[in-house]
Formats: sequence, structure tokens, C-alpha cells
Amino acid sequence: MVCFSGQGIFNSLHVFLVSIILLLNVSVGLCGCYKRIFSFGDSIIDTGNFANGKGSLMEFPFGMTYFHRPTGRISDGRVLVDFYAQALQLPLLPPNLPEKDTGMFPNGANFAVFGSMAMPPDYFRRWNHKVPMPCHLGMQMGWFKDLMHRIAPRDDAKRQILGESLIILGEIGGNDYNFWFNDGSKPREVAAQFIPDIMATIGSSIKELIAMGAKVIVIPNNFPIGCVPAYLSQHKSNNHADYDEHGCLRWFNDFSQRHNQELRGMVNRLSVQNPGVKLIYADYYGAAMEFIKYPHRFGIGDPLTTCCGGDQQPYHTDKSCNKRARIWGNPSGFASWDGMHMTEKAYQVISHGVLNGPFANPPLLRTC
Repeated sequence: MVCFSGQGIFNSLHVFLVSIILLLNVSVGLCGCYKRIFSFGDSIIDTGNFANGKGSLMEFPFGMTYFHRPTGRISDGRVLVDFYAQALQLPLLPPNLPEKDTGMFPNGANFAVFGSMAMPPDYFRRWNHKVPMPCHLGMQMGWFKDLMHRIAPRDDAKRQILGESLIILGEIGGNDYNFWFNDGSKPREVAAQFIPDIMATIGSSIKELIAMGAKVIVIPNNFPIGCVPAYLSQHKSNNHADYDEHGCLRWFNDFSQRHNQELRGMVNRLSVQNPGVKLIYADYYGAAMEFIKYPHRFGIGDPLTTCCGGDQQPYHTDKSCNKRARIWGNPSGFASWDGMHMTEKAYQVISHGVLNGPFANPPLLRTC
């Protein structure tokens, strides 16, 4: 027979009650680490800012896979920030613009916009280059500051909110290069001149976020654009030496790597200068190359072929993805959705590498 003294029963009950109280006070986020996500970037993670409930992005086949309806995401389903939110047990991140002046965004907000650049449009005038989109990182930071002033007017309140939040800063800067490279009249080598200024702009935003109270910031690098079907189609070459063993354009991948090397160096320097802040460099390039090099591991057929587009072989990029486009199969068997943007499957692979490693240091889930 096992007997308990009155004092033993009291101690056991006390431990039980304390355990219940601790559980009830755990944040909704995984391990209680993040209560909100604030994200900045372009169409890779836009969850509805550009579409804002209208236009061709709000028509089939966008959203066909996961949501079974268009949501403003430029994909067949979820995008990267959706996978981060779900892994951290947070609601999917709402776009900022539809409720820009009124929303309280208790779980965070997404400021990313389709076509957004790191640099403002005026920056490119010195090269007589006119960009097609007005949005840029500084504009998104302005929206963010307006939101923070509305929901937390005092500096200490801002610091508390940001100290409990995850910041996703990018990918940003890709469109600065895309718009230049897509203008066939521009010498591609000139784009290298943008890199230092893009680094300075991203770095300035990181410093502002830290000054406001951010404690964890994810800074993703650029993708292997030489493996993007739209690039492969537009910059097609008859010289076999221009392609690597995977069928990607060497020059453009080398350019992405040059951007990424500079970005990593900047993140490392800022990490040393801010030891109380976690700056996580996310290697989107490396994660994406996994399904380029080993597509069958992920159930992907040809990773360089577009799922939603036209009939032209081999990339299917001769028509835009819209309700009249051809769907070449189940999007889960493709890496590219529309020739520029990826499928939910591709984003799932990339996010897994960031959340669990090895394509983030530290892996995002280990920051809890």
C-alpha cells in the first residue's frame, strides 16, 4: 500500500496548480516565442496587398491548391510567410493595405507588395531607367511606422510589441535587378552598380527596426534567378557554356550569388554590432537549389518548367498565368508557378530549410 501524508498531497496539488497556471500563460506562438509577425518584401510573400480584392490575381487558377480560391497570393497556394506562421502556430498573416488606416493587426501584418523594390523609382533615373512599379522598401517601412504609432503610441509599448515579434525582411532587391534585366536594351553588367546601394538600404532598415525594439529579424537572400523559367526564355543562348549542369544560366546565378555574398557580409557585421539581437540570414538560394538539383526527391518533374502559362516548349512562358492559361498538371509536381513565381510545393521546400535548417543559421524554429 502506498500512503500520502497530508503535506505530500498539498505539495502535489501545489505543483499541479502551478503547472496549469504556466500552461495558461503560454503565448499562442510555438514555445511562447513570437506573438506577431511583421513582414516586408515583394510578390514572393505578398498575401493580398497588390491585388487588394480585385484584378486578375483574384481569379482562377490563383489559390487553387490550398485555399481553393484566389487570395491575392501570386501562387497556386501558400507562400513562404504562410509556412512560417503555421509553423509558429500563428494565424496566416493579413495584408496591411486593405486595413492600413484602421486595422489593429493583433498577430502582425504583411507589408510586402507585388513588384516592390529595395530602391525608390527615382534612384534609377541616373541610368535613364524607368521602372514599372512605385513601391519600395522605404514605403513599406513608412506603412509599418504608421501602424506602430497607431497601435502603440509610446516608445516603450513599441519596444514591447517588437520584442515579442518576428520580423521577416525580404527577400527584397530582386525586382531592382529583374526590371533592369527584363529591359533588353540595358547592359546587364550595370546592375552590379546597384548592389552597394541596395545593401545600404536594407542595412538602414535593419538598424531602424533594431532601434525600435526588434529582437529577431530574418533577412533572406536572393534566389537563383538563372533557373527561373522567365529568365531562361528571355535570355536563351545558343552557347552551351552559358548553362550549368542543371540547365540554369550561369551568369545570372553568379550575379545572385554576388548579391548574396554582400548581403551575408552585411548581416554578419550588424550581428557583431548588435549582440542582443538575432539576425538570421536565410539562404533562399541554397534551399531553392535543392529542388533544382534533386527535383524527384520532392515529387517535382522538371523544375525549370512553368505550371501555369502557354504552350511554348520547354518553359511554357509565352503566355501569362490567368484564367485563360494552360495548367500543365498538378502544381505539386512543379517548382515554378507562372514563370517568375513559385508553387506552394517549392515554397514549402524552402520554408522547411529555413525553419529546420540547414538554410538558416540558426534555424528559425530553434530561436524559441
